[in-house]
Amino acid sequence: MSEAIPNCPKCDSEYVYQDQALFICPECGHEWNPTEAAEEDLIEVKDFNGAILAEGDKVTVIKDLKIKGSSQVIKIGTKAVVRRIFDKKDHELDCKVDGVGEMMVTAKFVKKA
Repeated sequence: MSEAIPNCPKCDSEYVYQDQALFICPECGHEWNPTEAAEEDLIEVKDFNGAILAEGDKVTVIKDLKIKGSSQVIKIGTKAVVRRIFDKKDHELDCKVDGVGEMMVTAKFVKKA
């Protein structure tokens, strides 16, 4: 049985196909070789103070944040742990927020703890 083909690292499309040594995404046109180190694909996300964030970092919320679709608010000073970092325009951080749970947070509203 062959290995599963990964989703596209740029747009997360599941319709990726393999052409010899390359994987190709038909939706965004991204091509990559999975055996080569993808240094150009490294995502650099900075917090409010300009510090570079990495997966596993502990962060603190710098202002009250309303949660979409809920009356709940994440209060200033709430701590969170960065689980994953994404290259998205609005919500770059997948965090585990104390008292709230898993959610996506914008990097400009947190600072490294």
